[in-house]
Amino acid sequence: MTELCYPSCAKPQTRRGEERRLALLLCATDLFLERGYDAVSLDDIVNHAGGSKASIYKYFGNKEGLFTAICEYRRELFFAGVCFPFDPERINLRNYLTQTLQRFYQHIILPDNIAFMRMFTEQSQKDMQLAQYFYDKCALNIQDTIAFALEYAHAKNEIYCLQPKFSAMMYFGILRDVEWRNLMGLDVPENDAEIFDYINYSVDLFLKAHQKV
Repeated sequence: MTELCYPSCAKPQTRRGEERRLALLLCATDLFLERGYDAVSLDDIVNHAGGSKASIYKYFGNKEGLFTAICEYRRELFFAGVCFPFDPERINLRNYLTQTLQRFYQHIILPDNIAFMRMFTEQSQKDMQLAQYFYDKCALNIQDTIAFALEYAHAKNEIYCLQPKFSAMMYFGILRDVEWRNLMGLDVPENDAEIFDYINYSVDLFLKAHQKV
């Protein structure tokens, strides 16, 4: 993959065009997960989704552009359903941190998401530009969202946090063991309540470490 952006790609101008683009994107995702990225051709995608390869070239540029668009789509879904911006008028910091980790956990244990992350990890090893792009757009973005909440609480004298970005990295380390177990196919606790107890315990320790002295 030589580029992540394809300036010549057209954006759908009609609802039908949006539906066609989404259908190609979702169909390609299913085929990639079922057979593996390298085993799927553009003809395979068109045969399953309908239409022609011209639509793929028009909306995505090529197969690599289509995969990038899939990653972007799933990233947007993640931020829409898991990592919400902190709103101190509606939720306190502890509940925000706890609920974010609970949603994150429920996201990463879904079989489809596990399969996609395995595929993405494999593809990103072949293209470091892709890896860097999505690290910046996803991992750093997630950390920045949490860092903002910590920085806000520090400014309000609710906690002591001089390095919110470092603390945000530490915070997401709470579920690192679960992430790795999922990706490597190892057993994880079957009872969500056990994980939620662990999350509550860990968030309490995390905030205790940031108490004002």
